[in-house]
Amino acid sequence: MKVRFGVMGYGFMGHIHVEKLMKRNDCEVIAVCDTNQEKMADVPDGIETYSSMDEMLEKADINTVLISVPNHIHLEAVEKSARKGKNILCEKPVALTLDELDKMEEIIKETGVKFSVHQQRRWDWDYRTAKEVYDSKTLGNVYTIQSKLYGFNGNMHDWHVYPEFGGGMLFDWGVHLIDQMLFMVDSKITSVYADVRNVINEKVDDYFKIILSFENGVTGEIELGTYFLADKEKWFERHWIMGGDKGTMYSDGFAPEGKIVRTTRLLTNVPGKTTMTASGPTRSFGPPADGLIITEPLPKVVTDQSYYYDNFNKAVNGEADFVVTIPQVRRVLKLMEAARESARTHKSVDFE
Repeated sequence: MKVRFGVMGYGFMGHIHVEKLMKRNDCEVIAVCDTNQEKMADVPDGIETYSSMDEMLEKADINTVLISVPNHIHLEAVEKSARKGKNILCEKPVALTLDELDKMEEIIKETGVKFSVHQQRRWDWDYRTAKEVYDSKTLGNVYTIQSKLYGFNGNMHDWHVYPEFGGGMLFDWGVHLIDQMLFMVDSKITSVYADVRNVINEKVDDYFKIILSFENGVTGEIELGTYFLADKEKWFERHWIMGGDKGTMYSDGFAPEGKIVRTTRLLTNVPGKTTMTASGPTRSFGPPADGLIITEPLPKVVTDQSYYYDNFNKAVNGEADFVVTIPQVRRVLKLMEAARESARTHKSVDFE
């Protein structure tokens, strides 16, 4: 069965989905709907247009709905689509609360339609590189994974400035960064500590740092700032640091540039001779001796965000299991709520 999409919402993400899906052979974009007619002025020829989700669900010959309406309308869109027997691909964040997600799951089970959430950044190049380093145990026993994303503009825009629409960076990018970390580290989380701030935006968060203590001994650190500035090359992009007892990995940029760094030997004892540095004498943090630090290239990975559609379309036809599942997105949403609670109380929150 060819997946025949009807796209709800033709804003920024709606345009991106249509553009990408039209290049595929395993699906078709049949229809698009949006309450704002101006947004649909550039709908490609041959695609039907509708002014409401109800009209599209009633008239369009579709078997699957791609939901890219504003976040606070997701529950309504999921329910109406499922009641019409349509499979569902929902944009992130899937819901604004756990209660909303629970209602969605009840409807999905009742109607029997297929359902997944667009967490396509599990296939990002920088992330897959870091995940390969972690999975391959290249660094030995990993004790810390740091995932960071910084920007310079600071101000939110469009719907992002409204809390009731799911605005702010925790709902926007946080859901991706958390999902990546949880998909990488297969372990329970014992506690969550977070700092969530409105640095230069009045109503919505534009900075957060989340520290996750995993049961397997890994500490995960996720940090995002929209106004966190430096003049370093590739500062305003992605950053990964991963430390293990056999070396360290660093990576900068969505197209990752970095290395794996090791030492050729470990000191059996601290030398008696001290090193004079700008801050005074030290025996532990001076410059390394020649030949002590060696590097290796990052692993090469083959990945693309389109792999999400590969999985979704196969899963709709029963040829694969969904990679992104409801229990996984519930865990992310639950962790986001724990992060907000930690930021409010300035205390860590027990998790799993």
